[in-house]
Amino acid sequence: MEVNKAVIVTGAGSGIGKATAKKFASKGFNVVLNGRTKSKLEAVSKEINASNTLIVAGDVSKPADVKQLVESTISKFKTIDILVNNAAIFVGGTIDKVSLEDWNKQLEVNVTGPYLMIKETLPYLEKSKGNIVNVCSVSGLGGDWNAFAYDSTKGAIQLMTKALALDFAAKEIRINAVAPSLTDTDMGEGAMDDEEVMKEFKKRIAMGRAAKPEEIADVIAFLASEEARFVTGTILPVDGGLSASNGQPKL
Repeated sequence: MEVNKAVIVTGAGSGIGKATAKKFASKGFNVVLNGRTKSKLEAVSKEINASNTLIVAGDVSKPADVKQLVESTISKFKTIDILVNNAAIFVGGTIDKVSLEDWNKQLEVNVTGPYLMIKETLPYLEKSKGNIVNVCSVSGLGGDWNAFAYDSTKGAIQLMTKALALDFAAKEIRINAVAPSLTDTDMGEGAMDDEEVMKEFKKRIAMGRAAKPEEIADVIAFLASEEARFVTGTILPVDGGLSASNGQPKL
């Protein structure tokens, strides 16, 4: 299948980003793989059609890296049709334990990164009538213990998604987001490896397990597709029923 469209996926070296890149490749897209570790991107490229991929390593929080990413994409594929803002970092702790450096780094990657990516790709998305899918989190829908900084960044991205959807609907650019719960990725590895922690998660997630990266990628692909052509400004939980609960215990 050849669609002559290009998608940029940030944080594409593992987890949700990797699964998303593979999903779009299976649908015939040209896929631009971005992340900080080139060797991981190369490994992903080998798993999909390398002739339809472009590797551009870099840090989305750095304007020069973002500019190079977008310019390289246009040089090779001539278009940008979909942007998936997936790159993120997590540093836990209460406010008395989280340093200013760690606070700023999370803001830079998790919030400034999508800001820079959207700002730089916008002229090309206007031409293609393309769309954006941001990877948020249920941690932006409500608070977590020991994660105030990360939660703050994900809350910011969710409101950014809604506000930008209003700004650009008239230009036929759709902007949506997914909000996953615990997912079997490198970021979730600590929780996944802890039996006691997983017992607590299973109490809160109605379907009783963590998500697989492919399950998030499928929803990202849907939001980016023509099937979702009248959907914009939506934050779609992909959380196994976690957000269906009002927080009270199962009796």
